[in-house]
Amino acid sequence: MASGPDTTSASAPDGSRARKAAPAARRSAPGEPARESRAGTASSADTSSSADPSSNVTSDAGQPTDKGAGRPGRMRRLAALARREARRTGLAALSGVVLAFAFPPYGIWPLSLVAVAALSLLTRGRTIRQGAWLGLAFGWPFFVVLLKWLHVVGWDATIGLAFLQGLFVLGLGAGLAVTSRLPAWPLWGACLWVTEEFLRDRLPFGGFSWGRLAFANTSSPYTPLAALGGAPLVTFAVALSGTLLAAAALTGWRLRSRPARTTRAWATGLGALGLAGAITVAGFAVPVPTKAADTVRIAVVQGNVQQPGMHFLGRPMQILNNHVEATLDLAERIKQGKEPKPDLVIWPENSSDLDPYKWPEAGDRIDEAVKAVGVPVLVGALVDHPTKEGYVENQGIVWDPKKGPGASYTKQHPVPFGEYVPFRDQLSKVITRLQQVPRDFYPGDHTGVLQTGPARLGDVICFEVAYDEIPRDTVKDGARALVVQTNNATYGRTGQPEQQLAMSQLRAVEHGRAVVTAATSGISAIVSPDGTVQQRTEEFTQDVLTGDLPLRDEITLADHVGAVPEWVIAIVGVLACAGALLLGRRTRGGRTQARTATETPDAAGHQDGTDEQDRQAQPEGQHQ
Repeated sequence: MASGPDTTSASAPDGSRARKAAPAARRSAPGEPARESRAGTASSADTSSSADPSSNVTSDAGQPTDKGAGRPGRMRRLAALARREARRTGLAALSGVVLAFAFPPYGIWPLSLVAVAALSLLTRGRTIRQGAWLGLAFGWPFFVVLLKWLHVVGWDATIGLAFLQGLFVLGLGAGLAVTSRLPAWPLWGACLWVTEEFLRDRLPFGGFSWGRLAFANTSSPYTPLAALGGAPLVTFAVALSGTLLAAAALTGWRLRSRPARTTRAWATGLGALGLAGAITVAGFAVPVPTKAADTVRIAVVQGNVQQPGMHFLGRPMQILNNHVEATLDLAERIKQGKEPKPDLVIWPENSSDLDPYKWPEAGDRIDEAVKAVGVPVLVGALVDHPTKEGYVENQGIVWDPKKGPGASYTKQHPVPFGEYVPFRDQLSKVITRLQQVPRDFYPGDHTGVLQTGPARLGDVICFEVAYDEIPRDTVKDGARALVVQTNNATYGRTGQPEQQLAMSQLRAVEHGRAVVTAATSGISAIVSPDGTVQQRTEEFTQDVLTGDLPLRDEITLADHVGAVPEWVIAIVGVLACAGALLLGRRTRGGRTQARTATETPDAAGHQDGTDEQDRQAQPEGQHQ
């Protein structure tokens, strides 16, 4: 090998050869990676060396410096990286905020396509680190805006939970960057959106399902697809439409250059745009079964609370009395002939703020209301665990006018840090606010299929509606309609009740079941099997909804296939990432072998082929 001084002489000390290499890369043919760099995606090799703080640091004389002397160089490179990525970071954050506006209470669902397309373009051709950074820059602001209703607990809780959820989008960004170099990259990108939601719905502590693309599209052309593959299929269709729009936009950008205006380029752009449109309207071809086998007359009681927020409970018996009085008023209207007698009545979660088994005065008041209306009432109450001291159960109890309390359902998925505190002994000493959760909720062990009068209802309590498996298992166990008992008094007028109602709309289509949402303070609603909201209440008003509830026995294809589509799509996303990494490693290995074979020193001590300085000056796409 040539000595250091000889090599420096051969590569032109003035740097002229290195400076000539970069223009040659910029003049590459349309559609090559270097061309994509002009379309807004910087080359990977050019930036990855700057992004890596552990890369070799050389002095002005070209000799390696010691580790201490390299620190200022690292800082300069990090500062240069921050400046270089500032524009993309800002665009990623803006795109995340745009996605938040696709969800209720705003509900501008087309923005979900725009946001997906934007993140796809921003991460295209980037390194894994750059993609991960852009994913976090997208995800953190998205969840801050989406979960702003949590500011009732504290803005630190909002920002902290948003950051935790944003870490999953960080992984999504890295995956999008890796797979963007593969053929059919829009398909793999759409799979990765499902992979991200798959993980986020399960980890940690049972996961957190808020913010799924499907929940922004509960009243869009994509909604009927839920009847085929559930919420994951809706997410996949939305994501694929967005990534195809990104592909069409990228092709359109290239077509600005006259040499790029080829028949193939036009076909690629128009094909991506046409396929995105076809996927968007495909939902209209999906039959959504709604025909009822029979109906029952129901009444949904919203008793209201006196003081919204963290301390909504007020005095003991206050919320219970509100629901009792509203039910007694309903019974009086029935007696006067102003209202048809229902077959059953539904109260919300926590409608009894005292354990009716432990406190006789609470049980007596419920019994008074149930006997007055003369039909079974589904009551929501917190009851002491019968055997485990210190634990409480969140239950829906069927209260009969003759037999009193009977069958019950216990919430299976308590909310971490809201209904129980993981690592309580350790965390409560550090975060004193957790002491406001005095007792842990104990999870139930079976679905909520309850015979309530003439109707076999499936009880789902509050946040459980966000998790695919609980409503699905309840329907498959025989529920003919779904009831979501909820208490949103803590988060009233923050947008959270609208987000939860949208989930009920999607579940109605997914399972072909009418869904009744019963809330203490709103929003209570009756949703038909096609996802249409038939009736709803306003927040923080005492109200009673009455109507005929369709009951159905037929289950949808989504119920038959269960979680299979989600698993398949999520695994495809993981395999696409693995394949892209393996392909990239083999490509780099092949380039190294090729360079080794051509680097034969000549008589003057020079090397044939491109020297190291020229290779570093070229974008990565030029030597892939």
